Amino acid sequence: MTTERELAITTQSIADELEVTHHQVRAVIELLQAGNTIPFIARYRKESTQGLDEIALRAIEDLLEKKQALAARKATVLKSIDEQGLLTAERRLQIEQCADMQSLETLYLPFKPKRRTKATVARERGLQPLADLLLKQSPLARPKHETLDAYVNASLGVPDRESALQGALDIVAEYWSEEPRTRTWLLKLALEQGQVVSKVKRGKMAEAGNFELYVDHSESASKIPSHRLLAMLRGESAGILRIGVQLDDDWVLSQLKPKLVYNRQFEFSQELNGAADDSYTRLLMPATESSVLQQLKERADEQAIETFGKNLRELLMAAPAGPRVTMGIDPGFRTGCKVAIVDGTGKFMANTTIYPTPPQHDTSGAEKTLLELIHKFDVELIAIGNGTASRETDGFVHQLLRKHALPVTKVMVSESGASIYSASEMAHQEFPDLDVTVRGAISIARRLQDPLAELVKTDPKSIGVGQYQHDVNPTKLRKCLDRVVESCVNSVGVDLNMASVPLLSAVAGIGPKLAENIVEFRNCNGKFTNRHELTRVPKLGKKAFEQAAGFLRIRGGSEPLDNSAVHPETYGVVSRMAKSLHTDPRSLVGNATLSQKLQPDSFIDEQFGRPTIVDIIAELAKPGRDPRSEFRAVQFDATVNSIQDLKPNMILEGVITNVTHFGAFVDIGVHQDALIHISQLANEFVKDPHEVAAVGDIVRVKVVEIDVERKRISATRKF
Repeated sequence: MTTERELAITTQSIADELEVTHHQVRAVIELLQAGNTIPFIARYRKESTQGLDEIALRAIEDLLEKKQALAARKATVLKSIDEQGLLTAERRLQIEQCADMQSLETLYLPFKPKRRTKATVARERGLQPLADLLLKQSPLARPKHETLDAYVNASLGVPDRESALQGALDIVAEYWSEEPRTRTWLLKLALEQGQVVSKVKRGKMAEAGNFELYVDHSESASKIPSHRLLAMLRGESAGILRIGVQLDDDWVLSQLKPKLVYNRQFEFSQELNGAADDSYTRLLMPATESSVLQQLKERADEQAIETFGKNLRELLMAAPAGPRVTMGIDPGFRTGCKVAIVDGTGKFMANTTIYPTPPQHDTSGAEKTLLELIHKFDVELIAIGNGTASRETDGFVHQLLRKHALPVTKVMVSESGASIYSASEMAHQEFPDLDVTVRGAISIARRLQDPLAELVKTDPKSIGVGQYQHDVNPTKLRKCLDRVVESCVNSVGVDLNMASVPLLSAVAGIGPKLAENIVEFRNCNGKFTNRHELTRVPKLGKKAFEQAAGFLRIRGGSEPLDNSAVHPETYGVVSRMAKSLHTDPRSLVGNATLSQKLQPDSFIDEQFGRPTIVDIIAELAKPGRDPRSEFRAVQFDATVNSIQDLKPNMILEGVITNVTHFGAFVDIGVHQDALIHISQLANEFVKDPHEVAAVGDIVRVKVVEIDVERKRISATRKF
């Protein structure tokens, strides 16, 4: 914002739109401008924002960015029109009062530099005055032929009356097509009453298999679901479909023409009616079609990105199995199953390859190898990737554990994105001497121990919990995913002495470069013993320390509070609390009985208000509490290994892998997820699948229908 007045107007506008107070919005803007991060503001500046949560803070941040972008575009438009000498006081006011980018661009269109058009050529031939005369629709001072004769000029490319009239009508048609009220009216009409249509392109029917639902499809623009629009647009991008928007053209023209040709007695009214047809067909409708599809695409993108964000959050926040020795198995057939052992901290210990699956069928050798590894390293968990040969490998491990009565928990783990991480530069730096398949097995094991810590190393688009994530706006998708990762990492907290560069990068105030510096400092100087040692890390200044410190944990360090969400800036408050109970801060940490005796109002001062004090007391009772749920493994039916084993009415346990606007997908252990349609998610009506299903949920479903050839399974939770 350039002035205090503009800032005040923007602040009030955001407050009204989000139904929060002016004071709250102003406080958030000032905190953001001071370089504070959203996680930090949400957790440690509740007094300033009066308790706004992360969602509200993000909404304010987004609206602020949108309004700043609109203000910048207005300035550009005003400058452009002014330089053309066409900026009147009325136009300035219209532009300044624009509330959105669409309205602004509509106003700017007549003044926007454009490619050479029919109207441009006509103006060059001196026909603008004739066009102005036609637009006025006032009685002519001379007969029609004499009026036209005045503009005939062979040297300018106007050899006769017909050429003069046609050129002027081209200017009129373009003028009408750029008139803001007309464009706004038609766009609104198309969004409300238009039909989005898709047809297969000529000669492409044989290739239309994946888009068979849309080879001749029509759907209301106002009601089309995001996933269907994105599917149609994908078909268009593939060169299979042609997408358009249709209106009842005859009815639209019956409404439009009287607005344009308002003087029926005008000598050129018949010709102007023809220009109206031309303006609508050649200019207005194609532009409207483009605008409608753009707006629908933006809306579909927002919905798809929102769905992806929700699913990613659930996956990242999945219950961790914890710091236990884990065996990771990346299943395979011909090349065998890669096995890796990691200790409770995720450190790589050993690896090998076993061949219990076809074609080798070496179950005895595989059994001997796994037993040796389990006993040697005291393995407590086995993580099996859910890709190729997973059910066969799972069955083999199941029999081994049951045969030897081993107290080891076996879990099927999603492999999505693991191969991409395994081949990445990051994985190469961590394990330069290991094959990519072994790195994959290590990643699978770590995913079970701590999904969040391992999944942040992989591009979220590759994790497989989205809806057309490769078809949406990549910039907006990246922004959403980065926010989700940042939110999850900071809500859980990060072990400063174990965290990888990607995990540290997501901590408030740090970022990739500082994360690298922290890890390098840790490698050179050993473990951090307290948070303040962070200030010795190169280029990590006071602001970065302020933003990050509360989200970093140090286990077994010199300061017990460093393993909690209590921020170092409030350690003095904790000392006062301990003193009031005649004890020391160390005795207060983790002592719920003592912390319950503290009265929040007794510790409020000018710097820290009640919200912060209440948070401190809660954190003292349960320091470093993990917000994620308790770990539980899904139990697949041992008799069901492939889609051929399924039968209608089977009741199976599975895990939700993806939630979309039309339902949820559930892994029931047969390599192909089953779809639970939105109508089958619950006994009651479900408007949004996210209300009753989340990625990672363990559910019981009944098989409804199996299509083996097309690899489609339908299931229900209604039983």
